[in-house]
Amino acid sequence: MAKFTATEKYIEMNTFTTPAIESTYKARDVEETIDIYFYRPLGFWIARACQSLGITPNVVTIVSIFIGVAGGHLLYYRDFLTNVWGIALWIIADTLDSVDGQLARMTNHRSKIGRILDGLGGNIMFLSIYLHLFARMVETYPNVAWPLLLVLTLAGGISHSLQSSLADYYRNAYLKFVVDPTKSELDQSDQVRSEYRSTSFARNPLKKILLRVYLNYTVQQEALSKTFQTLRKRVEQEFGTNIPSWFSDEYRRLNKPLMKYYAALTTNTRMIVMSICVLADVVPVYFVTEIVGINLVMILVTMHQEQLSARLIEMVDEQKVVA
Repeated sequence: MAKFTATEKYIEMNTFTTPAIESTYKARDVEETIDIYFYRPLGFWIARACQSLGITPNVVTIVSIFIGVAGGHLLYYRDFLTNVWGIALWIIADTLDSVDGQLARMTNHRSKIGRILDGLGGNIMFLSIYLHLFARMVETYPNVAWPLLLVLTLAGGISHSLQSSLADYYRNAYLKFVVDPTKSELDQSDQVRSEYRSTSFARNPLKKILLRVYLNYTVQQEALSKTFQTLRKRVEQEFGTNIPSWFSDEYRRLNKPLMKYYAALTTNTRMIVMSICVLADVVPVYFVTEIVGINLVMILVTMHQEQLSARLIEMVDEQKVVA
């Protein structure tokens, strides 16, 4: 048996290997390339430090919100270096957004309130960005009526909300049916509504408010996935929590190719486009890209996803007949 010195053992025990980092993923299939090679490895080291210091995921989330809001403010100024600092602050905030999830999985400190706070934090950061970009456009284009710029900004914000919620929903569906149901955060609006009604505002005002926000979020997700809702109910009715391997395999085969398109609907892609447009001082181009280009991706992938859900429903029915 090979013998190791104390130093060699220490290095071995404290080396963060790829399997160790991957244990903090939701699942490799749903991770974006930038996340795998940048945010997750960096986030893992920070999460380990937070774990040693006893810092909770919710504290990390709150810190990321403040940094992200500050970064959004710096995008208001038509100064290249100031904008670079704003983008840098956003990258830090986005890294911490990765850290809170990784830390929660490392410490098994996951909660619905933490998930809601994480999602709300992202919305607050983007609200800061959009408000400051709107103010910037008003100053940059004084000959354009500000209500038109406001409509452009609102349309971009609404598009962003729909795109992100859809991507988040189907990624969690993939986790539920393919990877591990315990890793999925695929909540149903009926369950959230029940918890919301049973929560007292007088006793838990913050929880009540967060649940109201989350209820709206889940209702929006379900409205965008009608056929999938039928599939989900059929699977729960037929299999309960024991998803058969044939269904998981078929779901993965049909849906894994869509993950790269869902990636285009999330933060990383839009931040790359936004950064280029901000630095080039063509902010309206970002909103047009979001409203036209990314929405087109969302519509096409949603239509295809619904077709796949219908096909899976047929497979469940066929299996039921055979059984």
